[in-house]
Amino acid sequence: MNRRNYQREMEAIIKQNQESGKIPRLLLHSCCAPCSSYVLETLSSCFAITVFYYNPNIYPPEEIFHRKEEQKRLIAQLPQENPIAYLEGSYEPEAFYQAVKGHEKDKEGGERCFICYRLRLEEAARQAKAGGYDYFTTTLSISPLKNADKLNEIGREMEEKYGVSYLYSDFKKKNGYRRSTELSREYSLYRQDYCGCVFSLREREEQKKEMKEQVKADKKR
Repeated sequence: MNRRNYQREMEAIIKQNQESGKIPRLLLHSCCAPCSSYVLETLSSCFAITVFYYNPNIYPPEEIFHRKEEQKRLIAQLPQENPIAYLEGSYEPEAFYQAVKGHEKDKEGGERCFICYRLRLEEAARQAKAGGYDYFTTTLSISPLKNADKLNEIGREMEEKYGVSYLYSDFKKKNGYRRSTELSREYSLYRQDYCGCVFSLREREEQKKEMKEQVKADKKR
């Protein structure tokens, strides 16, 4: 079975809008400034973008503050053909913990993450509907660790539920992730080393511990 080429689908939508002379309004859910950097650079000439920062999964609370301040700083500094607006969602960690109850021990990239995708994309779809946006989408697919097929599947469900077009995308394509790391260095963006939730933080800390132990073991040989 042939997999859908979400990058090509997005490019076709952009081309169609450009030919019509239309600048559609896009609500872009963002997980962090580094992941949004390439997406904003790529899409700001094609859409009137509002960055929607809604991430109830983030832990600890000071981490959400750090990430959203970096997001606002990037928007202020990034060159933009069309103005980029910022919309901040509520920080609702209890909504995340309730949603993933029973999946606390899932490995990163598993069902717990899919539930988290849905939580954030559904709120983005609600906001897009309420704000009269033409499209909504998320920066999440830029990460090599995020499942683009699942994100687009959920996006399609939310499109049908809320009546706002989902911009199908896979932002890691065309070296999107590599470009995001370049922009992170260029703008000196804070770049975290875990996805965001307490479970991913614990898993990352365990990985670091195992790496240190492996280095010690290698030195003894």
